[in-house]
Amino acid sequence: MSTTDGTHADGSGADAASTEDAEGTDAIGGPQLFLGDDDTYVALVRPRLDPADPEIRQAAAEAGVSPEEFAGTGDVWALLTEDGEGEGDGFELPGLRDREAEDFAVRLTAELGGAEAFTLLAGDVLRLDARPVDGDSWAFTAEVTPPEGEDGAGPLTLELGPLSTDVLLADLGDFVRELA
Repeated sequence: MSTTDGTHADGSGADAASTEDAEGTDAIGGPQLFLGDDDTYVALVRPRLDPADPEIRQAAAEAGVSPEEFAGTGDVWALLTEDGEGEGDGFELPGLRDREAEDFAVRLTAELGGAEAFTLLAGDVLRLDARPVDGDSWAFTAEVTPPEGEDGAGPLTLELGPLSTDVLLADLGDFVRELA
């Protein structure tokens, strides 16, 4: 998992959903919760694009719209995936509110406090089956089911982890604080 600091639960520093260029400019902000590593992950994000960023301005020009229109309102959540073979996908969750994203993070935090395997649902789009590993890590099976009507998207099962409990809890805390 990661928040906007770009640190993942696997200890790596790379941000799987970053649009960071060689100069270090980051065109995307907003709350981000990653479960996995750089190659295989599920991410709950509410991207906030900066219309002043040169990459966003260029993309807007290529799309024939203003940078502000291209950046949008920054209030639509999305679920992103990467399957470990270079295939990423994602879909918007237009009905998801910050309160519901926070509730998911709080429920996940509570479950990680125990030592038993658990299943956590996020609506109809995400099922996490979690199991403890070596007393200080968790492994997850994530079943992602895009909403009906998503073009080309089908159900996807990802194996994630093991991920450090301490880092997961810290990332979840950062995510919840960012939403406050």
